[in-house]
Amino acid sequence: MLTRLHNSKKTQLFLGLGAGFGFGFLLEKGGVTRYDVIVGQLLLSDFTVLKIMLSAAAAGMLGVHLLRNLGLAQLHPKPGSWGSTAVGGLIFGLGFATLGYCPGTIAGAVGQGWLDALAGGLTGIILGAGIFASLYPRLKPGILSKGEFKSRTYPELLKINPWAVVIPAVAIIAAFLVWLESRGL
Repeated sequence: MLTRLHNSKKTQLFLGLGAGFGFGFLLEKGGVTRYDVIVGQLLLSDFTVLKIMLSAAAAGMLGVHLLRNLGLAQLHPKPGSWGSTAVGGLIFGLGFATLGYCPGTIAGAVGQGWLDALAGGLTGIILGAGIFASLYPRLKPGILSKGEFKSRTYPELLKINPWAVVIPAVAIIAAFLVWLESRGL
């Protein structure tokens, strides 16, 4: 079945589109496509965004490693650099601070009909991607390559079983989420 799915680009696109709609629906239901919720997170007065992101990280860790153990998925981490991380963070932060949306919440907000997300967010993503693509040949040999690091996961770095990292990480996230809820945050 997975070989057939791997060979069918149309099915992959359909599944990706369906997953995207599902993701957008869940973002909307979680309330994180609303400007006031995102700004509340930045002001540390509304932790809805953090709760959703941490829940997704915990579920993702468990799901990916379970699929990996069953032989249904493989990890292919990519190498990176501190320079590319800093540039990407600055670009993301500029857009986030300007409009109060990240790329995922922009898509959800556009789907809900928010004109600020459509006019500012979508336009910003397209312009930002175009500007970055045009500057990339000059940035790649310079700042984007500074502080390169290999494509290793924490379990590979520590030379331990992945579950020795996943289980404690999920437990810490769960405890933190319970603590946030107990404080009414």
